[in-house]
Amino acid sequence: MSPVEAPGLEHAIDVGPAAAARSVSVVVPVLNAEASLDELVARITSVLGAQDAPFEILLVNDGSRDASWARIEALAARDERVHGIDLMRNFGQHAALLAGIRAARCDRIVTLDDDLQHPPEAIPALLAELEAGADLAYGTPQARPHSLLRRASSAAVHTLLASLLGSQISRHSSPFRAFRSQVRDCFAHYEGSFVTIDALLGWGAGAVAHVSVEHAPRKHGRSNYTPYKLLRHAFHTVTNFSVRPLQFASVLGFVFTVIGFSATCYALGFYKLRGLAVPPDTFIFAVVCFFSGVQLFTLGIIGEYLARVHLRTMRRPSYVVRRETGAPTTR
Repeated sequence: MSPVEAPGLEHAIDVGPAAAARSVSVVVPVLNAEASLDELVARITSVLGAQDAPFEILLVNDGSRDASWARIEALAARDERVHGIDLMRNFGQHAALLAGIRAARCDRIVTLDDDLQHPPEAIPALLAELEAGADLAYGTPQARPHSLLRRASSAAVHTLLASLLGSQISRHSSPFRAFRSQVRDCFAHYEGSFVTIDALLGWGAGAVAHVSVEHAPRKHGRSNYTPYKLLRHAFHTVTNFSVRPLQFASVLGFVFTVIGFSATCYALGFYKLRGLAVPPDTFIFAVVCFFSGVQLFTLGIIGEYLARVHLRTMRRPSYVVRRETGAPTTR
């Protein structure tokens, strides 16, 4: 018999090796979603119950202001496969996901939103990609029922992150994803006040698959993401997980240094060879460009080192758990 467990967990359930390899943890970050939780859990249970493999559902309450935690407690009391985690405050969707992912005890982990826009019925398709050899599988929406501005900003953010992070994960990323628990080991000791799950998954996932899924209309409430929040999230992701902006600053500084030096040589040569006085504005422009380039180039190099020190010394917790509810074992 082989226990299905994760590092740092005290409880596990003994299942056969085959069942352990097929076990599934579903992690759902919850924010003001009391109206959708019952249907969401019922659909997940129906889909995974037909798979004839152990599973658990982890609902992570991310500082909801409605009765979401009360609904989570009720669902956990009704079904021992439902486990609730209540965070001290709103830490953000990705921090809530990280809390649930670390608490997951099964071999395969699935994440999806709480708004019923990600169809639980598509979970088997994602798991099939893992069975076929993928480490990570995304459920990419066929069409997103968002405004033109939201779709444009989302596409721009994904393209930007893919370029700066050097990963194709960001280009097709989606909150609806499935991955092997071994990928989690690559960021088991990650600490920091800002979390981007897709950047962390990119540290360990080698083979990435994409499955086209339907994106259902939102039934309750409205999205908590706005174009501004998407762009802010992208900015924080780049500055926390990539040093390419600093490398760009170094290149930019070098370019301006060359321009300034060339302009200075041109001004001196053009006027001096003709016995003319160098105009003050031309000379000042050349000098300013030269020294500005040197400063940017130097700051870029210093920034490279500061970025590495920063990434190594982040000690602020990603989240803090207030309480938990539900059975801590998978069935």
